[in-house]
Amino acid sequence: MGSAHSPEKAGPLPRLSVGYRLHVLLVEDDDGDALLVEEMLADALEPTTLRRVGTLAEALSAPIRADCVLLDLALPDAMGLDSVARLRRFAPGTAVVVLTGRADERTGQAAVAAGAQDYLVKSQVDGPLLSKALRYAWERKRAEQVEQSLREQQLRAGEYTRLERGLLPTPLLASAELSLVARYRPGRDGALLGGDFYDAVELADGTLHVIIGDVSGHGPDEAALGVALRIAWRSLVLAGLPQDQVLATVQQVLTHERINNQFATVCVVSVAPDRRSLSMRLAGHPPPFLRTGSGAHLLPVDRLGVPLGVLPDARWEPMEVELEPGWVLLLCTDGIFEGRSGHGIELLGQEEMTELFLGLLRDRPDWRAAPAGVLDELIAEAERRNGGPLDDDVAVVLLGHQEKA
Repeated sequence: MGSAHSPEKAGPLPRLSVGYRLHVLLVEDDDGDALLVEEMLADALEPTTLRRVGTLAEALSAPIRADCVLLDLALPDAMGLDSVARLRRFAPGTAVVVLTGRADERTGQAAVAAGAQDYLVKSQVDGPLLSKALRYAWERKRAEQVEQSLREQQLRAGEYTRLERGLLPTPLLASAELSLVARYRPGRDGALLGGDFYDAVELADGTLHVIIGDVSGHGPDEAALGVALRIAWRSLVLAGLPQDQVLATVQQVLTHERINNQFATVCVVSVAPDRRSLSMRLAGHPPPFLRTGSGAHLLPVDRLGVPLGVLPDARWEPMEVELEPGWVLLLCTDGIFEGRSGHGIELLGQEEMTELFLGLLRDRPDWRAAPAGVLDELIAEAERRNGGPLDDDVAVVLLGHQEKA
């Protein structure tokens, strides 16, 4: 706990308005000079409240409530610029103007360098000039604090940005016949990370595991939980655990880390090393969209399981799907198709969203050269139909296969 002698905490300074009564603390041991300052401020047009102390120790004996301190450099208990430094440490949020009898330009420069807002010589000032100097010093101090606060906010924002970007995944793919692109847009304004998550890991035997998920709710707690689930899933996959055990263990992580009984929907796809089949597990999540040479469709949800975190003994049965060379798989969270369709209050829906996706592939027969552009256009069209940015988090993963020449 602080005491009456602890330094004051610098806070935002109010903007001076016309007629504002500036509160000044004069630190001056000479009675004649103090009277002179009092008379000068009394003659000034702007109202000022003046309080005087004779020593620096007295000035520092209690929290300084003044807007500005008018400081003499020749005091009984402090000489020179040391008094400026001590005052600045004690009251970092208070403007300081040095008023001294020494007409020394180098001393004035040193005083400003030590933290004073201005340096005045007693014989060279009158009432209006002194009043103006005090008010300008106060405004400079305020501007200094605003600039410092802005720098701190920018630094914090930069740190948060680097942290959130570092938490987004870098898919681990090694096979040249596979391509994976993703787009991620959190629903929170100004955030880089939401409750949606995705990842992809290719193991040494060539099996590719892909996950996409959605934590219930919105906000930083959901974002943190999504990161925890993704990292847990990646670690378990790299450790070589079977997918049944992986999901069960991820659910345990969720129940230990969640707040307010959150749950998560998840889709996990495991593509065989020969790329001719996949195994899919759905935990309350929308199914992926598959396009092959013989057709395009949403994968069925015959074995749809409950979301993670709902039933402690839940199991998620796999569904086996045959693949053809050149297949394309689109995985997404529901944020991209739960916006409006552009027709009143009707929602876009997953089926209409997949039709949009198919149309983009038809319009761009060379899309494999720049697959990310397809996802960008898909999200842009969903936002256009919604009449603005989508409210929910959005994660979209486009996984493509192309046979080696």
